[in-house]
Amino acid sequence: MDGRETFLQIYRDNIHREGADALLDYLEHKSDFFTAPASARFHGAYAGGLCQHSVNVYQCLNAYLERERVRELYGLEYTPESVALVALLHDVCKIGCYQAGTRNIKGPDGKWQSVPTFYYEDKLPYGHGEKSVYILSGFLRLTREEAMAIRWHMGFSGDEDKRLVGQAMQQYPLAFALSVADMEATYFLEKEG
Repeated sequence: MDGRETFLQIYRDNIHREGADALLDYLEHKSDFFTAPASARFHGAYAGGLCQHSVNVYQCLNAYLERERVRELYGLEYTPESVALVALLHDVCKIGCYQAGTRNIKGPDGKWQSVPTFYYEDKLPYGHGEKSVYILSGFLRLTREEAMAIRWHMGFSGDEDKRLVGQAMQQYPLAFALSVADMEATYFLEKEG
């Protein structure tokens, strides 16, 4: 099963709140979510990379939340809907931001050659996690913990007071768990090379 099929199965099996069908219609028919890269030159820098990254984060988040220490000592348990929602949709802020193009690099023979690449151009520069929360809130109602998890999934965002990151992750453990899953997917599952 490819990334798109896996995403759709997880979404349809788990996300059922009001607005979920309209959001899925938007993702499938009115956006480039399933064809966009996850980044311009690093993890998932290929067509479909954003969707695959989202599936990878979902799998990493589930694995993290299944750990005995996480369940028993910390008491972290979330509904399958919350887990699927924050993992699959944390990066909807990247929709429409990557344009295909080319760049020149020197080949092994020392000659310049044109290679495909992506360029980042955000037409709605609202931030990263906060932009995802904004987009999702136009379709469905997020719980406070889901919104915080998506907002802080990078562990930082912008130049605001850095103490906010720690406060958010301490008060909303799903934010910490999602950031761990996002970093695992980005730096271990999807690393270059």
